[in-house]
Amino acid sequence: MTDTTVAAPDPITTEVIGAALASICEEMGEALVKASFSPNIKERRDCTTSLFDPQGRSLAQAEHIPLHLGSLMGIVDAIRQRYPLDDIREGDSFVGNDPHTGGGTHLPDIVVATPVFVDGELVAWATNLAHHADYADRGHATIFQEGIRIPAVRFATADGYIDDVLHLILTNMQVPTERLADFSAQLAANRLGVRRYAEICRRYGTGVVAAAGSALMDYSERMVRIGISRIPDGVYPFRDTFDSDELDEALDVGVEITVAGDTVRLVFDGPDQHRSSINMVRTALLATVYYAMKSLVGPDIPANAGLYRPIEVQARSGSVFSCVAPAAVNGRTQLCQRVVDLVHGALAPAVPEQVLAASYGSVPAVQFSGTDPRTGQFYVYLETIGGGYGGGSCQDGLDGVQAHITNTSNLPIECLESEYPITVERYELVDGSAGSGTFRGGMGIRRQLRIEHDDCLCDVSVSRVASRPWGLFGGRPGAALAVTRNGSEPVTRTVTTLNRGDVITVDTAGGGGYGDPALRSAEDVGREVLQGRLTAEAAAADYGWPGP
Repeated sequence: MTDTTVAAPDPITTEVIGAALASICEEMGEALVKASFSPNIKERRDCTTSLFDPQGRSLAQAEHIPLHLGSLMGIVDAIRQRYPLDDIREGDSFVGNDPHTGGGTHLPDIVVATPVFVDGELVAWATNLAHHADYADRGHATIFQEGIRIPAVRFATADGYIDDVLHLILTNMQVPTERLADFSAQLAANRLGVRRYAEICRRYGTGVVAAAGSALMDYSERMVRIGISRIPDGVYPFRDTFDSDELDEALDVGVEITVAGDTVRLVFDGPDQHRSSINMVRTALLATVYYAMKSLVGPDIPANAGLYRPIEVQARSGSVFSCVAPAAVNGRTQLCQRVVDLVHGALAPAVPEQVLAASYGSVPAVQFSGTDPRTGQFYVYLETIGGGYGGGSCQDGLDGVQAHITNTSNLPIECLESEYPITVERYELVDGSAGSGTFRGGMGIRRQLRIEHDDCLCDVSVSRVASRPWGLFGGRPGAALAVTRNGSEPVTRTVTTLNRGDVITVDTAGGGGYGDPALRSAEDVGREVLQGRLTAEAAAADYGWPGP
């Protein structure tokens, strides 16, 4: 048995072990990316890896996608509730994706968890999540329409897959060969994590590593408390609108943040859960809030369970912020982005130099599916496209990047066109999309895609179409998002059938500006005009630029 009375090692050893845990997560992530088959994982890196202690407390997480913590943080508890400790064996792996029973925040994000045993004792969990781009042409009124729900179940043993479980899952997948290859990559990544964790236990001792993990959590807690204590005490409310192509009208959403000493309480106010996929389960809300607060109080603080202790999060059960079964959740990322806007908007008066204006405020997702005429095989192509970052107190917002709770990579044109019967006609920044300010917002992205076969199903999930990313302290809002078919016809969430030659154009939103545009230097404005990033007319209208 692990000696739980072992004192925390000295600070240097604790730091070394902490760096080793973080390194294990990063190495697991690279192994998962390199071993996977689907472009969504191997190219877009839509995955995350993490280590947990035996009780399910986060020890370290790779710097991949913040929202994925919401799925990972539920899986160990779900496994422990289903399986007694003496029924968990070395070599086992478990799988889950169900938001309503633990181990998921939406169904395409499938988590695989593998116990780490040292000398016959369970000492940690190696976990990873991969977004399986498979669920095409689904309904989104309830969770039952969105795909197969996988509770936390044993998926593999030391002898390999459990055939019945694997067969059940793959039968419900539309591209099963791709899914099997990605599952194998997930298992391989966890096995690497198991080996690496066991190696540091044998080097330092299992008790020492466990004590260091607890000490690292305490350190993160102290650093978060110090960061919170620098925010002036007070109550900070903020409201925003949330629009979605799944909604008939925008929702009024808000937060009230109370800062008291070294603790913070966030109370979210929103309508009842909706008969659409925009709902968030509680773990998705927690992951988003933890990211938003960490970005303000200490971006470099180690991401572990200690970070959460000074942060209290409240939301009414059964609301869009904390939905219950059978709510659909596939599009929850759109509302998660608005949660970040709410948190940052509320605290802007308190810590103006640490907060950005609103970024593009959506996770613009486009999904195409059909039969590839080149192979005769069914395919699913999913991509989430970046946009403009908000301007800050001392710098312009970045152009064309992923913001906040998602952190996936660009899918290269060469990969897209070789894998799918789709041609990229344009891929560029959207002129005029940045909100003006002393420091302007970032520009959005234009992705224009031409379909090369008939009967292609197009599914779009977006926000910030009817609203614009707000500016701060006199900064102007960024441009709204737009998705069109063949140049002018708006495209909505309703699945659209496309044929050969049809063109879909996605113009993502720009970031809001920060500060009075009149205070932006004429030199900066003139440089952007010369670079073609700003027209002379817009420079004169937005910034009062007198011309060259």
